Amino acid sequence: MSIISTSILSANFANLKDEIKRIKNTDMIHIDVMDGIFVPNLT
Repeated sequence: MSIISTSILSANFANLKDEIKRIKNTDMIHIDVMDGIFVPNLT
């Protein structure tokens, strides 16, 4: 079985409140945490 989760990294952070409202009915949210030192933020 495959599981697909919603990624918050692709959200429009200038309008994050509305972006989160769009995904409120999803079962899972995928969050990437990048510190800019251990891994670069390339997005």
